[in-house]
Amino acid sequence: MKIVRDISMPIRPEGDPMGQNIGPGAWAERSNTPDLTIHGTPKIVPMAAAAGFSIASEDPDPRGMSVVGCDGKIGGTVTEVWVDRSEPQIRYLEVETVMTRRHVLLPIGFAKIKGSAGEVRVHAVAGHHFERVPATTTPGVVTLREEDQIAGFYGGGFLYADPSREEPMV
Repeated sequence: MKIVRDISMPIRPEGDPMGQNIGPGAWAERSNTPDLTIHGTPKIVPMAAAAGFSIASEDPDPRGMSVVGCDGKIGGTVTEVWVDRSEPQIRYLEVETVMTRRHVLLPIGFAKIKGSAGEVRVHAVAGHHFERVPATTTPGVVTLREEDQIAGFYGGGFLYADPSREEPMV
């Protein structure tokens, strides 16, 4: 990564800043092992692997819903829900991307589930950015480092996904 200086900004990354570990997209180099339960098993897993977990009947089930980016374009479809076995809650939505059919994770904090519309909205990134979300190396397992890289990618999107976001706000 090369940093260039210009008069409009003190520091501006050259090229595509998404996923380059800078600014709001920065992450820590944590252990490349999964977070574990007190029983020594991965804490965050797909719901299909977590016995006793389900989505309440009163809540919309996001599986099968389209994932729509900040540009209004579909980036993929939710295929699975990942849960935290230690603190019963949803942590990620697994998204199959439109173009390459890659499976990537979307942190639930970046998603707005619109059950009535049958879609999941993501303000942080555009539809085409889902193709570049850092992937997990092992299916069904996310490591601490991968969690940070994934969250950093979406966090960086709040500033870098659309060039107009880089401008000062009045």
